[in-house]
Amino acid sequence: MSTLKDFRDERLRKLAELKELGFNAYPADAHRTHNTKDLKDSFEAFENQVVTVAGRISGIRKFGKLAFVVVRDFTGEIQLFLQDAAVEARDASKGQLGMEDLPLLDTGDFIEATGPVIKSKTGEISVGATNLRLLTKTLRPMPSAQEGFTNKEERMRRRYVDMNVNLEVRDRFVRRTKFWQATRNFLNDRGFLEVNVPVLEHTTGGADANPFVTHMDALNQDFFLRISHELPLKRLLGAGFEKVYDIGARFRNENYSDEHLPEHVAMEWYWAYANWQDGMKFMEEMYKNILQETFGTLEFDLNGKHINMAGEWEIWDYATIIRDRYNIDVYESSLEDVKQALIDNRLEVEQTENRARGIDKLWKNIRKDVAGPVWLINTPAFISPLSKADPNDPRVVQRFQPIIAGSELGNGFSELNDPVDQLNRFVEQQQMRDAGDDEAMMLDIDYVEMLEYGMPPACGWGFSERVFWIFEGVTAREGVPFPQLRQEYDETTKALYPQVNFEDEVKEEASEEE
Repeated sequence: MSTLKDFRDERLRKLAELKELGFNAYPADAHRTHNTKDLKDSFEAFENQVVTVAGRISGIRKFGKLAFVVVRDFTGEIQLFLQDAAVEARDASKGQLGMEDLPLLDTGDFIEATGPVIKSKTGEISVGATNLRLLTKTLRPMPSAQEGFTNKEERMRRRYVDMNVNLEVRDRFVRRTKFWQATRNFLNDRGFLEVNVPVLEHTTGGADANPFVTHMDALNQDFFLRISHELPLKRLLGAGFEKVYDIGARFRNENYSDEHLPEHVAMEWYWAYANWQDGMKFMEEMYKNILQETFGTLEFDLNGKHINMAGEWEIWDYATIIRDRYNIDVYESSLEDVKQALIDNRLEVEQTENRARGIDKLWKNIRKDVAGPVWLINTPAFISPLSKADPNDPRVVQRFQPIIAGSELGNGFSELNDPVDQLNRFVEQQQMRDAGDDEAMMLDIDYVEMLEYGMPPACGWGFSERVFWIFEGVTAREGVPFPQLRQEYDETTKALYPQVNFEDEVKEEASEEE
């Protein structure tokens, strides 16, 4: 059985032969006029018209003076039909291959072909190639679909191979792009302005999360990578903007799970003079619009649950749900009551457990079985430090969360704009942080000062790409193109590149981890 080294050595030999013949195996120019899908979908319009196609070779067959080469671009595949008498002679100065040069090509190479659009004797739409150019000579063979490329670790390390072999994976990320494009379009069409806010922050906030820390040499100060877009966007409301949003990466230094990644893309919008009920109506419409644009349907079967997003959403009261399930009053219960409920339900109890964190764990134990769509409302104020209290019941906040397929797929508030109340809540959070809760929010005095200058009443909303992962039916790592993995070098890689000192690279990584 040939090894990767054998295949690579053979392709290196072909590359050397091409260079000896005067070919540039990596030219900078290509002259494609049409993609393959357009030609196949509109054959009658293109029949006998001379076109130029380009793409990766997925198959080569040669029969004497005839050859068939299958080329794949992003839109699909098309056959090249080559006849010895029709293909122009080799001209290395133009990068033009002759029929005699076909043995120097391999599957995986990128080529360009010019010729009329025809049908073969078997009726297959083809390009009768008269001119053939090499665009890229590849040194490694691409696994075929028949051979499979199923090792999960390998697929994630070489996702560019995975997308070539498993086209459904590539199509997933086309849908991911559509998801965010539909999000932008929906907001832009309704008067929202996209404003990019900083990733590096002196004080990070807007969520309960442990931040990444980095150092800026220019200022000789540590900075945090943002865990949320919230506080900078609300500063924009204080600056006079009325409808703003941002889409971009945020970072939370936490463990991986099927629904969480330390780095992921998220979106947050803030809408001045709107309240939480306005936000609920807005988001129901937004979900339907985005999902229809992305998946072409509003009905899904997820985790054994059938979900119809076109239907009417239920509304659940937080305290009622907890009381009915655990016989616990979220406002009057003691920490010991909460811990006992956690124990009774076989949930984790940490040494640093506090009532807010414990009650949240009890809720999440309920949430996992909810099909939805459901709006969870009337969250206790001690669980939501940045949300505005309900004037009819100051124990709860004006917060709304969608529960779908066992997950919270977003978070919305009537935003707190009382600077004194906000400072008191920040101080409480800081005390929790000082007591050992690394995920409690930091005290952000600059944000309090902004509120003292004045921020209008507003509704705010945020969701991450977990919404896409859930409806796509994949885990977090499967739902991003290039998930972070521990960097490792296998023995095959080390053997192929003897000029690289891998031991030094490993030592450098170990030093950075220390």
